[in-house]
Amino acid sequence: MLAGITVVDFSRHLPGPFCTMRLADLGAEVIKLETHPAGDPGRGMGPKVACSGALFHSSNRNKKSVALNLRTSEGKELAYRLASQADVIVESFRPGVMSLLGLDYERLSAGNEAIVYCSVTGYGQSGAMRQLGGHDLNFQAVSGLLSTIRDSEGRPVIAEVPLADFACGMYAAEQICAALIGRFRTGRGAYLDIAAVDALASWMGMHALFVGQAETAKEMTRFFKSHLAYHVFETADGKYVALAALEEKFWLNFCRAVGREDWEGLHGAGKEDHPDVFEELKALFLSRTQAEWSELGHEVDCCLTAVEEADTWTACTYVQSRELLFPLYGSELGKTLQVRTHPHVLSGRMSEYPAWAPPAYGAHTRRVLAGKLGLSASDLSRLEAEGVIPVTKK
Repeated sequence: MLAGITVVDFSRHLPGPFCTMRLADLGAEVIKLETHPAGDPGRGMGPKVACSGALFHSSNRNKKSVALNLRTSEGKELAYRLASQADVIVESFRPGVMSLLGLDYERLSAGNEAIVYCSVTGYGQSGAMRQLGGHDLNFQAVSGLLSTIRDSEGRPVIAEVPLADFACGMYAAEQICAALIGRFRTGRGAYLDIAAVDALASWMGMHALFVGQAETAKEMTRFFKSHLAYHVFETADGKYVALAALEEKFWLNFCRAVGREDWEGLHGAGKEDHPDVFEELKALFLSRTQAEWSELGHEVDCCLTAVEEADTWTACTYVQSRELLFPLYGSELGKTLQVRTHPHVLSGRMSEYPAWAPPAYGAHTRRVLAGKLGLSASDLSRLEAEGVIPVTKK
């Protein structure tokens, strides 16, 4: 789908790399430009998969790694020459950094008006918070999303998945693809200011409707958290299932399936209004195992599913039947499981664009500089000696 599109990726950590991996999975050539000698900090973050951090290994497949010392004038110039040939630029530095490096949109677009340039940050390129540092939890907090995810005592809960980072990466990939379509029609590229907070804030549309309406806003909480039929219940084996029988037909199907026709008239009721029924519901779910309830959910149309655990969800029926996982092999990493970013979007896509493991630091530096910029072997050896690029491992 994106074959023939070249992406030069200056981004680090997670949102930008997740974005460019999605583009790579669609066939784009992604050149990951890492700063020498440090490289992407994400390489060392999170639990280790062999020698790589899980954060890096899960978001950088299908890319080429080129390492350049951007503190040197020649390193900056080589980065500029690579970037000026690209269709897409993705970067995730704080506002102003790419300008200091001479790699900003203004300079690159002056020589290539068709370039699509995407800046990925937490707080965007404008506004009072643009220069502040931040991580996923901060972005959730500022967007308002974190306030909607609370425990039984009303305290905001930290998710074990970096929601803002992944949302931002998907948002960026979406906008890049839209800009490429626009470029094919007009011949002109675009500058994209992508902020993680903006991505999460776009999920808060329903809440925005009720700003300043305290009583109505409580209905939103009740709809999702206080509904008898919308809850997570513990099962007999200490696991959990999710019941989301919001529509009347699903609630009636559930009540009849469990022999509690006396509950049918409670469709739409809240658990605070019927605490006795809620306690009976909890006791009911404790009478069967998760597997038994899951089987019922497959047999009866009532929106009842197992809560798959993070360490076993890969084996569940849905994941297996949709082929969401695939093995990835690397000389240093062996076999690891990866999750498809575009499952079943295009028939046969994965065979058309085979996947390869995340690149070793600077692994493609010499090959890309020689192929894209025409540097000779002696040029590359000199750059190694001067510390502009990493020394090739023998």
